[in-house]
Amino acid sequence: MGEPQAKAEVSLKDQGNEFFKSGNYLKAAALYTQAIKQDPSNPTIYSNRAAAFLHLMKLTKALSDAETTINLKPDWEKGYFRKGCILEAMERYDEALTAFEMALKYNPQSSEVSKKIKKLAQLDKDKKRALEVENMRSNIDIARHLDALKAELSEKHGAEESWKDFFAFLVETMETAVKSWHDCSKVDPRVYFLLDKDKTDTEKYAPVVNIDKAFESPHTHSNCISFLRQYAVDSFARAACLITPKSIISYPQVWKGQGSRKWKHAQSDGFFVQFEAPSLRKLWFVPSSNEKGQSLCRDPVLLDITAHELLPRLFK
Repeated sequence: MGEPQAKAEVSLKDQGNEFFKSGNYLKAAALYTQAIKQDPSNPTIYSNRAAAFLHLMKLTKALSDAETTINLKPDWEKGYFRKGCILEAMERYDEALTAFEMALKYNPQSSEVSKKIKKLAQLDKDKKRALEVENMRSNIDIARHLDALKAELSEKHGAEESWKDFFAFLVETMETAVKSWHDCSKVDPRVYFLLDKDKTDTEKYAPVVNIDKAFESPHTHSNCISFLRQYAVDSFARAACLITPKSIISYPQVWKGQGSRKWKHAQSDGFFVQFEAPSLRKLWFVPSSNEKGQSLCRDPVLLDITAHELLPRLFK
């Protein structure tokens, strides 16, 4: 009785191995299941079925089999190796790394396990960096970069509430631009106006003006400036904020001959923010990089507006 049963068990496992080698993982798993029913304490069969389930992406079942393998034979590297591979597929890299380190403990000579450990360490590092990048992309806080401007606005306007309106307007405009850049790696060239809620005819004047042609030539640039200045007067605008991508202009103030001589961000993608108010003018460049396949805006860089202004003074 015992000998025929043992032969049957070997036969089922070997049949499963043949189907596994040919890529028929579903049939292999079914045969391993039959073999386990005949010999439920054999760690090798659980290990083999775990591998089949992994190929079938039945990860929960695969992990259960790997755990059973380890329980049945705690000093066998294969159970930990299977567990590590499955956790890797689940993107649970920290736990996978621990499992592979256990496998290496029981077989220090295994180059296969060593390679996995090296790969997992890098994947874990990449995952943590991707989470960090996503956190930076979703938690936008422009105001913290503009503390000096807040003090400057407060000083120029004294106790007036208008400086707080100017600051909130600029922060909101910049944050909207950053979110747009993060979503689609671009911003539209526009001038945003802070309109006077008591004086502006909102039926006639919108708070946003598109200026996509403004930087095509000195002629279109000059016409745009004239239009924006008149628009600011007629709409009773209190402040304005230009947002424009670097890609549509060769350099700020190229027509004044400033060129690359004073421009330090030639290799960086990104966009400009120029703030205009009767008492204050500021210019920033927001560099962008590609991190883990995602666009990421860096901290705004304050520029010398006398050297790099994109538009001359809009308010008298």
